[in-house]
Amino acid sequence: KDGASDSEKYGIHHAVITVENYGEIKVELDGDTAPITVKNFIELAKSGFYDGLTFHRIISGFMIQGGDPKGNGTGGSDENIKGEFSLNGVENSISHKRGVISMARSGSAYEQYLAYGYKMSDLPEEAQADIEKALNSASSQFFIMHKDTPSLDGSYAAFGHVTEGMEVVDKIAENTPVT
Repeated sequence: KDGASDSEKYGIHHAVITVENYGEIKVELDGDTAPITVKNFIELAKSGFYDGLTFHRIISGFMIQGGDPKGNGTGGSDENIKGEFSLNGVENSISHKRGVISMARSGSAYEQYLAYGYKMSDLPEEAQADIEKALNSASSQFFIMHKDTPSLDGSYAAFGHVTEGMEVVDKIAENTPVT
């Protein structure tokens, strides 16, 4: 998707995630902070993409992750979007606190070099290509923070927060056995 330009503002939107046998999670999406991410999420939701999917990665005390049509963490939609976070050159002031919704993405073993202050141009071309691919690999998978994890700030596109239903997030996180 082309996404929104810097001059476009996408505004505030609301969505409801209905989880069978648990209840509803209501979220407010901040399209002014993460317009590409919010637009992608809304388009997927409106198309029915998320219907029937589950939270496939659940880590109590960290987050619950869903949005994978394969249900195992390897699937996504047909398109990837730009990661809207500082590591990718985009300002995003939403911190990964309890109740924040954020986009999952692939990682790169080379990303740590950027965190240590290296510039992309300092790295070999292979590393640059791998990082670029990872930073722009978000698709359909998203996660909701169960607990504050500010170490994710700047590396993942937070795009909103839960307004109602944190008890549903808690139930999912705390009632899922570790396998």
